[in-house]
Amino acid sequence: MKYPMTNKDQNKITKKYFDVLNQQTFDAKKLDYSIFEQQRPFLQTLSDKANCGVSVFDLYKKEHIFYSPNFGRFLGYNLDEILEKGHDFWDTKIHPDDYVSLNQHGILMFKLFCQFTTDEKVNYKLISEYRILNTDNQYVRVIEQQQILALTADGDSWLSLSTIDISPNQKNEEVFKSQALNFRTGKIIPLKDESKETELTTENLTKRETQILQMVKDGKLSKEISSDLNISLNTVNTHRQRVLQKLGANNSMEAVIFATKLGLL
Repeated sequence: MKYPMTNKDQNKITKKYFDVLNQQTFDAKKLDYSIFEQQRPFLQTLSDKANCGVSVFDLYKKEHIFYSPNFGRFLGYNLDEILEKGHDFWDTKIHPDDYVSLNQHGILMFKLFCQFTTDEKVNYKLISEYRILNTDNQYVRVIEQQQILALTADGDSWLSLSTIDISPNQKNEEVFKSQALNFRTGKIIPLKDESKETELTTENLTKRETQILQMVKDGKLSKEISSDLNISLNTVNTHRQRVLQKLGANNSMEAVIFATKLGLL
């Protein structure tokens, strides 16, 4: 049986989310905010032309530094109210179950971004569909797309751009959905719904399988793993295939995603 999320659950996942963000360190002297100021006209044009809410989150300050004037208008909220109460105002309107899933997938994507190359970081976006309360006290499904707006000089994630709009899918039975999309190549990384995942423990993967999957996550090829562990290439590939089967993954990238999300790596 699935029980409704409590404030304790929400506070726990929020703390975990910011703990993960705090693992990335910044040199404030190297942050050039003129880059952001140059983007302001583009952000305003994006908001006007696409008729969507636009915001920018600063991973250094851990706060939003930009909201488009129409942000929240499609739900009946005015910008002054959002600015006065900060991001907490928006968070309290998200459906409790979806709020936890949204943060869980945010944590997963941030961890993946830490493994991505610079090109991958700027070419991927996280697309999430979730429920949020409007001023009529009704939950409305929205689509939010998040991507990197600016990296630091060292190639770390710094400014995150978010666009949000009403979803064309308003079926009440639909729950939270999320996926990562490389908008340059069209490659999609599906992120499973937490409520539908098969329970998995560390006993399901052998010590060797976990070790090899960790090496895959670190960017090593099968040939390198074979050399490092002094085992045959065929043995490495057999272990990798078994990992895919156990995790229900289609490829190694998905296996790393699922294992990371489940805390196995």
